Amino acid sequence: MASEEQCSAPPQWRSISLTHVEYPTGDLTGQVLAFMSLVPIAVLVGFVTLIVFKRELHTISFFGGLIMNEGLNWLLKHILQEPRPCGGHSSVTTEYGMPSSHSQFIWFFVVYFFLFLYLRMHQTNNARCVELLWRHILSIVLLAVALCVSYSRVYLLYHTWSQVVYGAVAGLMMGVIWFFITQEVFTPLFPKIAAWPLAEFFLVRDTSLIPNILWFEYTVTRSEARNRQRKLGTKLQ
Repeated sequence: MASEEQCSAPPQWRSISLTHVEYPTGDLTGQVLAFMSLVPIAVLVGFVTLIVFKRELHTISFFGGLIMNEGLNWLLKHILQEPRPCGGHSSVTTEYGMPSSHSQFIWFFVVYFFLFLYLRMHQTNNARCVELLWRHILSIVLLAVALCVSYSRVYLLYHTWSQVVYGAVAGLMMGVIWFFITQEVFTPLFPKIAAWPLAEFFLVRDTSLIPNILWFEYTVTRSEARNRQRKLGTKLQ
């Protein structure tokens, strides 16, 4: 919990425009951590963009899990009703702080992504070491981001350590549960769902059996572009 000195004489807070995430004026570390606490917003924007342009069922399921995770956080906060530490913030989304929604969100995302990289993409285990290295590097980066986002909530006096830790535990558990529900329950149904007339109308697709979708799309696009260029060249002759 915040100390009595912090409660009686809170620092002057300055917010990042449009987000109202506040940090102590003149505190460079606090400013950096305030920007780090915006990572969940960037993740949500990224998901919406992917869903709009890719319309892939696994991505939609992943996003659905994030929304359910947020709903669980809201429910836990209103059941436990533990107040936030005294930080002098002018605006917070809710007066309750247990568990931390930022911590729960980012750890759900990270653990699900870990499982996706190392279990869902198991078909690429026979690839070259250089091709596998990026997974380890990405995992380390995501872990560092999750730790920074969690720490930022304590540093900026939005949450106590216990609120952040319990949020992380809840997010980890939800991420593991939702990953295996997606893999064992939803994934076998994806081909049928993709064949629905409504799914075909909205161009919803299932890429569950394609281990490296980026490489697949690259090769298919390159091949199609060459075929069209060849046909165009033939017509111009």
